[in-house]
Amino acid sequence: MQVDYIIVGIGIAGISFCEQLKSNNKTFVVFDNTSQQSSTVAGGLYNPVVLKRFTSVWKSKEQLDIALSLYANLEKRLHVKLDYKIPVYRKFASLEEQNDWFAASDKPLLSEYLSTTIIKNNNDAINAPFGFGEVLETGRIDVKTMIEAYKTDLLKHDLLLEEDFNYNNLKIDNTTISYKNINAKHIVFAEGYGIKQNPYFNHLPLVPAKGELVIIHAPDLKIDFVLKAGVFLIPLKYDLYIVGATYNWKDLTNQISESGKEELLIKLKKLITCSFKVVNQVAGVRPTVKDRRPLVGQHSTHKNMYVLNGLGTRGVMIGPYVANKLYNFIENGITLDEEIDINRFNN
Repeated sequence: MQVDYIIVGIGIAGISFCEQLKSNNKTFVVFDNTSQQSSTVAGGLYNPVVLKRFTSVWKSKEQLDIALSLYANLEKRLHVKLDYKIPVYRKFASLEEQNDWFAASDKPLLSEYLSTTIIKNNNDAINAPFGFGEVLETGRIDVKTMIEAYKTDLLKHDLLLEEDFNYNNLKIDNTTISYKNINAKHIVFAEGYGIKQNPYFNHLPLVPAKGELVIIHAPDLKIDFVLKAGVFLIPLKYDLYIVGATYNWKDLTNQISESGKEELLIKLKKLITCSFKVVNQVAGVRPTVKDRRPLVGQHSTHKNMYVLNGLGTRGVMIGPYVANKLYNFIENGITLDEEIDINRFNN
């Protein structure tokens, strides 16, 4: 088989890069062994504001423009609903936080995203005496549905090999990447935490962070917005809500934990007063980086080998953006932003 690209990994990063290839009529094949679950357990929020500090997400406008276009195209081609427009409400803990919100809303990068209307809390099931601030241009991508539909489409076209990628079988020269019976011009590794097993890129300073979410059934809560206050609450259908998320830098398994659930429920009980029942719990290891920027770039020796990783907690926003940057670097010779280029760690 002769293709332009081999892609290893089909989470948010891998799908985003495949879409770049599709839109530019490049051929490819994908390897994925389903071992990495960070994308499938992601909350899927896109939100241009860092709500802990009331600051703008890096390159937020550019990220949103590219990401929302990609998800709209996927919805049409795969015949699935992925993008759920929903406001994000930030609970205020004090009058001082309200004042900080108003001050932030005057900043150029935030003015179009922070509503200057304080929303009063009229829901008896929520403990929020100081009300909420509303973030605009927000929503949720159904990442699990996207990955399942995308893999089904790849399988239909014989473009997905659901198996371990054995690095020992990789043969590289200046012009060709060979793997078993596949010859390609380039290979892109989009493996998430799996990069730790990759002999070509395992030196990169990925900081894995396990995250856990719980799903609750709360028929008396009745909210139609995402609520952020210590934890985030994301409404689904049938009075179900996602509650997340934890951060654990020691336990790097995909196994759910009682301690993770307890941590989330303690925070949740400070936020809502109605009864609820936990109906599910999921866990995955996020690929984060110490400087909170993705790992994108070219291998120092093998010039037809690349990495696309480290999307962290905002993968649905930043994934399509950095995939676009990597494609243009490979095919059009456009220099990568220094902030995402793996060369920043060369020393």
